[in-house]
Amino acid sequence: LCLVMALVAMHLLLSTARRGKESNPRRLPPGPSPLPIVGNLFSLGSKPHISLAELAKTYGPLMILQLGWLPTVIISSAAVAKEALQKNDHCFTNRTVIDAVRALNHHENSIAFWPAASKWRSVRKICNSQVFSASRLEASQSLRRNKVKDLLSYVEKCSKDGVAVDVGQAAFVTALNLLSNTFFSEDMADFSSESAGQFKEIVRAILEEVG
Repeated sequence: LCLVMALVAMHLLLSTARRGKESNPRRLPPGPSPLPIVGNLFSLGSKPHISLAELAKTYGPLMILQLGWLPTVIISSAAVAKEALQKNDHCFTNRTVIDAVRALNHHENSIAFWPAASKWRSVRKICNSQVFSASRLEASQSLRRNKVKDLLSYVEKCSKDGVAVDVGQAAFVTALNLLSNTFFSEDMADFSSESAGQFKEIVRAILEEVG
């Protein structure tokens, strides 16, 4: 009975997927036929870059894979990438906002998730002129120099004390304090404090959640 139910369910899934594909008016690139639920995930194997290169030999430099429920367009040619990302870049300006970001409406308050509309262009123009301009970067040169000096002093102290240096942790603290001084004029972490490692894990977890 279980086997019959499984076969019926599989038949329904295949029929639904086939009908959806036939009724889809979009012109999609070629690609391997997906399995129900998992799509083409098994086609990636343990070395996705090699698997994608082999698939490109069959389906061309522009193909589509169904990764679970998510249709994903794969570009494996420099010429096609230039065509898509330079000549037709306006078609790819908006980012997919996942549910973790939408939960507290962060996508409405962050330039990173705004669509390429008038509001985004206005804020980008302000950032280019007031935050990322050459004069602003020149003005903060002394701050960057001081933070690099702090990093070198910490490495020197560890060397004298015979203590191993966690390079990733030290670089994270330096970058974090550089940003916090830029916006708040104070350090947020110390090289020897446990809070720096905890904050790093929080940032890593946030980045994983937002994709």
